[in-house]
Amino acid sequence: MNQDTRILFTDRAEDSTQCVTDTVAEPEITDSRSLNLYEKREKIYTRKIEGRFQNIRLFTGWPLLIGYFACPWFTISGHQAILFDLPARKFHIFWLTFWPQDFFLLGLVLIVAAFALFAVTTLAGRVWCGYTCPQTVWTAIFMWIEQVAEGDRNQRMKLDRQPLNLTKVGKRTLKHGLWLGVGAATGITFVSYFYGMRSLLVDLYNLQLPLGVAFWTALFTFGTYINAGWMREQVCKYMCPYARFQSAMFDDDTLIVSYDERRGERRGARKRNQNPSGIGLGDCIDCQMCVQVCPTGIDIRDGLQYECINCALCIDACDGIMDKMGYERGLISYTTLNRLSGLGWTLKRPKLIGYTAALLIFVTAFSIYLWGRVPLQLDIDRTRGELFREVSGGLIKNSYGLKIINMDDVEHLYTISVTGLDRYELVLSGEPRVPAGTIVSVAADVIVNPDALGGANNEIRFHIESMDGRLSTTTESRFIGPMPPGLSP
Repeated sequence: MNQDTRILFTDRAEDSTQCVTDTVAEPEITDSRSLNLYEKREKIYTRKIEGRFQNIRLFTGWPLLIGYFACPWFTISGHQAILFDLPARKFHIFWLTFWPQDFFLLGLVLIVAAFALFAVTTLAGRVWCGYTCPQTVWTAIFMWIEQVAEGDRNQRMKLDRQPLNLTKVGKRTLKHGLWLGVGAATGITFVSYFYGMRSLLVDLYNLQLPLGVAFWTALFTFGTYINAGWMREQVCKYMCPYARFQSAMFDDDTLIVSYDERRGERRGARKRNQNPSGIGLGDCIDCQMCVQVCPTGIDIRDGLQYECINCALCIDACDGIMDKMGYERGLISYTTLNRLSGLGWTLKRPKLIGYTAALLIFVTAFSIYLWGRVPLQLDIDRTRGELFREVSGGLIKNSYGLKIINMDDVEHLYTISVTGLDRYELVLSGEPRVPAGTIVSVAADVIVNPDALGGANNEIRFHIESMDGRLSTTTESRFIGPMPPGLSP
């Protein structure tokens, strides 16, 4: 007879469940169940709840939504308020225009964002996830649509159990239609940050969208529909890397959503306004409201879990029950492990100090770089194929190609001069007038008397300055001449 080794959950009188490893000879197992390592997702039916923390979430979520959908409709200095123009290699962010030469700034922004996230997580836990993460905000919108189309928690559960009928098809069609509508608005808006909102809508209306643009619009439309409508907590639990490494930033003074076990246990039902200590119970009436409102489907009473996104829905739900029972609020609250243990709370923590110090350093570096940034660049290329040319009168000429990059939002006329040479003549092929956000190439000849040269290879600098004196920059180059008499090559 073949033996089979399985991991079993066996019920016992003294303990609810216990995981054991056993070797059995028969396939029939009584009073136990096998553990499925690839368990099918169990649908979560969340209950609608209101409270002070949910009001805070409205104030954090709505500005994100309004900013996301509104920015492509505003025009600043002749361009969309935020436009990442990849073909032109220009990023317009409100009144600033960034070029590939400013890529260093992108690195600083990412570093600042990382250390800000680390510092906030160490101080206040996953408040980013609970209040401002796009996955959380868009999922909340989709859940609200689901409640409008299909009803409250009990009505949705009942609808799922019903056989297919006209009412069920109508409600599901309305829900998924609205979901796709929000997804389409999200996808169109996202692509508009790279293509331009007005151009995108015109080309979409005329069915002239380029294939690549149509692909990305459809991808983000259905990506939003699937992530916020179908996957929801699965994204937070299994796809988001933040949920996996957040524990490395936690300490005993990190603010978390937690259940006060000393106050709440033993759980049990009782009459309203009844003193729980008189009947040997804690404040928790085991109503399951904290579980029913949780968007990730966990029971906060089981302790700190990586699935918790600190959305505080369970706090508002529990506070409402405590009010009805006549008990003090705070059975579930924002607290710390040290506070739960009866200790104090301090900001003098190595992780928090280190992350904050690093954040301040990189914010300072970013501010200094941005403040000193000159939206003007001059690139110089020597004419290929010749080192120098002797012209009439025995003068020496070097030819250069000047590439003037005007990264400002207005047109400028520039003056160009050369330092490092005596008695030189600068001849330009055209007027160095450069429109806003464009590049103009100008040919330049520098003519010098050979007697004024200090050697065959001379360091020179081209200095360019706008006529209003606001923008200026200097670029180094070389002037090549003949070897002076008496000097060896």
